[in-house]
Amino acid sequence: MYSEGVSPQSLTLRVQDVQPLRVLPGGTLLARVPPGQERAKAEALFRAGAWWVQPNYIYQPLAVPSDPLYLSGQRTQLNGLLGLERAWQYSTGDAGLIVAVVDTGYLVHRDLSSRWYLPSGEILDVADGDSDPTDDTPAVSAPDPEVGPFSHGLAVASVVGAETNNVQDMAGVTWQGRLLPLKVARSSDGFISTAYVKEAVYKAVGLGARVINISLGAEEEDPELEAALRDARSQGLVLVAAAGNYGTDGVLYPASSPAVIAVGSVDNDKTKSSFSNCGPELDLVAPGKVVTVLFPNDRHGIASGTSFASPMVAGVVALYMSRYKAVRNAWPSPDQVYACLTGTAEDLGPRGHDTGYGFGLLRADRAMTDTTYCFP
Repeated sequence: MYSEGVSPQSLTLRVQDVQPLRVLPGGTLLARVPPGQERAKAEALFRAGAWWVQPNYIYQPLAVPSDPLYLSGQRTQLNGLLGLERAWQYSTGDAGLIVAVVDTGYLVHRDLSSRWYLPSGEILDVADGDSDPTDDTPAVSAPDPEVGPFSHGLAVASVVGAETNNVQDMAGVTWQGRLLPLKVARSSDGFISTAYVKEAVYKAVGLGARVINISLGAEEEDPELEAALRDARSQGLVLVAAAGNYGTDGVLYPASSPAVIAVGSVDNDKTKSSFSNCGPELDLVAPGKVVTVLFPNDRHGIASGTSFASPMVAGVVALYMSRYKAVRNAWPSPDQVYACLTGTAEDLGPRGHDTGYGFGLLRADRAMTDTTYCFP
């Protein structure tokens, strides 16, 4: 608006580089000013006779997925703690981004049918040396009578990227891209070893993954696997792993590796989960208590553990990398991803980095917009 006797045209003529666009209902003038000069031009327009000046704010549709389990329960964690609804306004992922899930394998499920990446002829079951990564480990064949069959690999993958906004089952953190299941658990007894995990890491590199989630752990450092982790990171992959579920000091390996983002768990009140391991190697925490996951036979349920906090971080890594690529036309480096997520984390516990929460709670909303750590 402007003072009596001042027309929109005369107002813009009095201030250089202000381009009038149109007069809105009520007499407000919509104008364009050079980027970076908004405040200076606003002050000049005031001096020229404007009554008030404000930005032409940008509004966006809210990204609230239609999945019934999101609306009935997941929203508390994914949005209430991580801020994903705001993050999804900026990115829901990149169709070409692959997240490798190094775990017990995969199972067909109606809420993941379009997400699995199963390249023909590739050894995806590295433990048994064949191309079929179906989870047929004892955890599935001898289920808990209380919950029925349970697949660790299926549950972890569903947190990363269950099909979302499809009016069915649950929401994943990232809505686009593919999930590469790499089975490292032997079918006969569920045995997992250095050799299997190392081979899976290199397989992920070779098949074009950008992110690797490892919700597995051991108490000893593993020099043989460490070399593979460092090699993958040097080739631009971001590795994320679970800190461990013993509730003791000491982050399990490979989460404790400097090449990996170590993830602990918090409850819905943002306090450290009683089972979550601690230590100076811990980087971030995410919800890991009573997490909605997919179960075999098109079922769903809940699970707890750092195994399910880690894929939340892996999913947000995929979202951030996708947005960064869209804005900068290049994938961010692992160092850039680490700086973004740790720099924008919500500080919990003692001020600064600490052994119980690392740098703090993962905040997807901040990662999408921050200009200090994420988009410098």
